[in-house]
Amino acid sequence: MTHKQMTRTRITWQKISNFIFRPVASDGLKSLLCGGILLLSMICQTVHAQELLAKVVINHKQIQGTDASVFDNLQQTLEQFINERQWTALHFQKNERIPCNFNITVTKYDQSENLFSCTALILANRPVFNASYTTTLYNNRDADFNFQFTQFDQLNFNEEMIDNQLTALIAYYAYLIIGMNLDSFAQMGGEDILQRCLNLANNAQNLNFPGWKAFDNSRNRFAIINDYMEGAMKPFRQLQYDYYRTGLDEMANNVERGRTNISTALENDLKKCHEDRPLSLLPQIWTDYKKDELSNIYKGKGTQKEKETVYDILFSINASQNNYWEKIKE
Repeated sequence: MTHKQMTRTRITWQKISNFIFRPVASDGLKSLLCGGILLLSMICQTVHAQELLAKVVINHKQIQGTDASVFDNLQQTLEQFINERQWTALHFQKNERIPCNFNITVTKYDQSENLFSCTALILANRPVFNASYTTTLYNNRDADFNFQFTQFDQLNFNEEMIDNQLTALIAYYAYLIIGMNLDSFAQMGGEDILQRCLNLANNAQNLNFPGWKAFDNSRNRFAIINDYMEGAMKPFRQLQYDYYRTGLDEMANNVERGRTNISTALENDLKKCHEDRPLSLLPQIWTDYKKDELSNIYKGKGTQKEKETVYDILFSINASQNNYWEKIKE
């Protein structure tokens, strides 16, 4: 392990040790310790394993008259690059790898320039403790997933020199997904990895591709990670822990307590970050991919006051999904 990796490991260990050994309510001790122990197992072992278990799909139906082999090679190359690279200094067991999907739709292909114009749907999941259920950790569409790729290219990524659009795109989402996953197991647990994601987005400003420019688009890659790491949005990061770790993970032990914790998280974290940063789209994006889950958590369950409070919060953030929020009242 390099000195740089050891430094990151020590920093992360300090965070996790603070999490594990802080006082907690006795009835929640077992559940809380499990999250810390899971992260501790990732950190303390010296043998590295890949963090991501990705499936890449290339949809090229819109492109006619081009040999499909270039798209097949792109799919294989990306999947190998994502799954075989060690993105952090952390250790993940095989069953701890984060399942994710990169669904890439090619809208235009310039063979003379090896230029791909694409959109991409990025999806990552997280298992729920003591349950067969998996929950969505991230799900968002990147409208500017454009890059150059020559068939049989070998992808190499240097974090200190961001000079390739395709590897920058993949590294950005790798860091974002891993960081959000760690945030869901320990409070601010993904800090170091997410900072690397933000650094990458800053360093990619000089790439001649859209999606990286600061303040150019409130939903582009820079905006997503910049908002996520901004101090005023700290409640949104706290939401990742409170919702998943103290909420969904707790429901396997006690459904009522888990749902109550989710209600508290929505009121203390989601509502607050929206009030503090009303122009940030992160709360809206989050409720877009949580709409089914949230409506199912409350439909026919909980007190009337609880349901009304949750409905009001969600409607104020994302009125376009009101068909789902109405189910909460049932």
